[in-house]
Amino acid sequence: MTPVLSVWTQFAACVLLVGVAGVRLIRYGDALAGLAGISRSWVGLILVATVTSLPELVTGLSAVTIAAAPDIAVGDALGSCVFNLAILAILDVLYRKDAVYAVASAGHILSAGFGVILLAAAALILLLGARDILPQVGHVGGGSLVIVALYAWALRTIYLAERRQRVESEQNRPAMSLKSALVGYVAAAMVIIAAGTWLPLLSVELARIMGWSNSFVGTLFVALATSIPELATTLGALRAGAIDMAIGNLLGSNLFDVLILAIDDMAYVAGPLYARVSPLHLLSALSACLMSGAVVVGLAYRPASRVWHTGSWVSIGLLAVYLLNSWVQYLHSR
Repeated sequence: MTPVLSVWTQFAACVLLVGVAGVRLIRYGDALAGLAGISRSWVGLILVATVTSLPELVTGLSAVTIAAAPDIAVGDALGSCVFNLAILAILDVLYRKDAVYAVASAGHILSAGFGVILLAAAALILLLGARDILPQVGHVGGGSLVIVALYAWALRTIYLAERRQRVESEQNRPAMSLKSALVGYVAAAMVIIAAGTWLPLLSVELARIMGWSNSFVGTLFVALATSIPELATTLGALRAGAIDMAIGNLLGSNLFDVLILAIDDMAYVAGPLYARVSPLHLLSALSACLMSGAVVVGLAYRPASRVWHTGSWVSIGLLAVYLLNSWVQYLHSR
């Protein structure tokens, strides 16, 4: 077996493993929502989103510490944000009952809005960092401290909004016990963490063989690999009819992915992280910011019609921005 075929075989096996575990994660997360009496939106935003974003965290830390490749770390975090919003468009296309923006909880507007704020802040930090004018606290950029503060503010605000609305569980009480749901959730999470950590290593090896640049690898290939848990859990939520959990997972993952930028900066002791990465990452940050703004509009306007019987105009716009970002990244990958 050739080295390329060997890596592709391992990659396919890992994707399958993550896919099966992702479906299980949604099933047990859905059960936890019913047993604990909390909304699917909150389960998706916190429990599921944190677990499915751990591969991005592990990849970023490995890239800035072991591989000394900050472009892969930043590209992975921001590229995952863009890809997650493309997954939301795919969800809308696959959900044939109605447009997902028409049936989703209005509470997602808050998390999508905070996504716009965090991504805009990341874009500004990248712009200032490229000019090396960001203040430093030790080896950590001041922009990273701003990201941490914004993330904490976002979670607190969303939590308070959930409590104020007192959203009741959307599904019938599951048959399994709380212990079974917790054990199953932890087991599925461990599989996703292990397999999701393996995926980026395989992706980097494939990229080396193909001769792609670090920025392109991080933004597209590694981001795609580390976002497979989000894709798997979204498809699992679609099968379970847990649309709010799927949307909460994707939007929550984006908030966590921006936080990963700050964590990577803290772990990168060689110098200012934002001053040592390609300025092309600014395109991904602005693309994700634009896409998040479109999601806010979709959730507020709630379009019910479909373009050519596929998805709503919001989803078509999301896919168009994703493809444009990918095309520009490819053009500058050589």
